[in-house]
Amino acid sequence: MAADDSEPSDARLWARACAGDPTAFGELFVRHANRVHNYCFRRIGVWGLAEDATSQTFMETWRRRSTIDVGESLLPWLFTVANNVCRNADRGRRRHQNLVGKVPAPEVVADHADEVAARVDDERQMQRVLAALRTLKRADQDVVAMCDWEGLSYSEVAAALGVPVGTVRSRLSRARTRLKNLLIDELDHTRPDLRVRTEDLRGDEA
Repeated sequence: MAADDSEPSDARLWARACAGDPTAFGELFVRHANRVHNYCFRRIGVWGLAEDATSQTFMETWRRRSTIDVGESLLPWLFTVANNVCRNADRGRRRHQNLVGKVPAPEVVADHADEVAARVDDERQMQRVLAALRTLKRADQDVVAMCDWEGLSYSEVAAALGVPVGTVRSRLSRARTRLKNLLIDELDHTRPDLRVRTEDLRGDEA
């Protein structure tokens, strides 16, 4: 989220934070936490893990502050750090699922049923999207998430990933073609109520 004219820029806040201002990094967190949380959910597909990943993303970004050169926005760097944080969290989640999959599931007690149902539906749908995304190369997954889902420019993504703009373009083109083919196959073979929607692959809000 870009700052308006009355607010300090991300670059200014980052400089203040690195110079020892304890409130500046807090302002950056408040400014971008919701966006990072949504991004983490889209990369993991589990709301609870996305909350943990959001905190870890900000902590890891701060730990790496000496290597980060913030331009107009800190978001490209936050998303780049989140990519690795979310991969680690997702690997742990899948290992855990494999272990507990052999254990009978406990009885579910109704609690805020509508809210819980909505969150479960979000997670189920996002896992279908992620199943398609995981067929891509890791680098291609990142450019889809950062460009198509979050709307970053090619130059912002290139700077954060440390690659040329042309590389971002070629990765995104390759990934879009692959996802389009997967979507067509999904529509041909999946029940209508379980189809992965085109807008989900573009990364519209869940």
